Amino acid sequence: MSLLLLCAAGCSGGRHGAGGAAPDGTLAVVIKGLENPFFATMRDGVMATVRAKGTRLAFSAAGGLYDTAGQASALESLGGGRASCYVVNPINKTNLLEPLSHVAKSTPIVNVDSPVDQEAAKALGVRMTAYVGTDNQAAGRLAADAMARAAGRGARVAVIGGYPGDAPSDSRIRGFTDGAQGRFLVVQVTAADYDRRRGRLAAEEILRVRPPVQGVFAVNDEMALGVADAVAADAVAAAGEGRSIAVIGVDGTPEALEAVKRGALSATVAQYPYAIGQLGVEACLATIRGRPVPANIVAPVQLVTPENVARAQARFPQPVEPFDDVLADLLKP
Repeated sequence: MSLLLLCAAGCSGGRHGAGGAAPDGTLAVVIKGLENPFFATMRDGVMATVRAKGTRLAFSAAGGLYDTAGQASALESLGGGRASCYVVNPINKTNLLEPLSHVAKSTPIVNVDSPVDQEAAKALGVRMTAYVGTDNQAAGRLAADAMARAAGRGARVAVIGGYPGDAPSDSRIRGFTDGAQGRFLVVQVTAADYDRRRGRLAAEEILRVRPPVQGVFAVNDEMALGVADAVAADAVAAAGEGRSIAVIGVDGTPEALEAVKRGALSATVAQYPYAIGQLGVEACLATIRGRPVPANIVAPVQLVTPENVARAQARFPQPVEPFDDVLADLLKP
């Protein structure tokens, strides 16, 4: 079920309930399902920034990663057309456009992480003030760089995507396959719906193929961990054949960082949902204050390998290296 939280600056928990519109002067934030640690961390970034900046928040998360109708209904009831700004993290490119079409045209809307379909938005009269998210093609290219080092030149590599039509998944695959050119071969692309169990099942199929692969890239860490589970179960056979398999994911979740530390994952391309949540709130606040906000705000991505994983763990959920917050100056008094 969706969660509604109304939170003033400095609150520790706020008031919880179901339904209800946001009062005037409140930011309305709707994101994907919290069962995925990526979106749970995004929520944490939203909450921390709201407390630090002294504003009010009406928050809702989808009941699940596929709950498109429920997420749209939550947005419809959450804002009630009266919020000062909206931050939306849609499940797909169009599922939040209908409720957003009922928002006053003067109200800013910040799209985070998963981009909406701009043509469909235009047709409904919905205009996004700003987009905040990872450069997913750049994340894919970083993964390709890591795979080239881990698997070696000429390696056979499989790719596991999210669910069909998901823009971040498609972009990461495109960046990875572009980065593979002249270095290794992408021999198979399949999908596992961002799910760890399905990632393991997909990997088990991949491991049965001959000639064998030397690497697997999964577009999120949950699936990469499922691949690592399958690789560990196949380790005896792999050792007998004198082969090893590099596994690389995307997200930089705590469990993935630990897997990099112990060698189950070769690397993860850490994107920072905490920073995405932070930047989404900051973009709203800057717009409300009449400051010129960039139309496209790129959140940081950084590669985590065994060489820097200890630092990544120490700094989590912040980036391994500090990033340039382009909105910080806009919010100075």
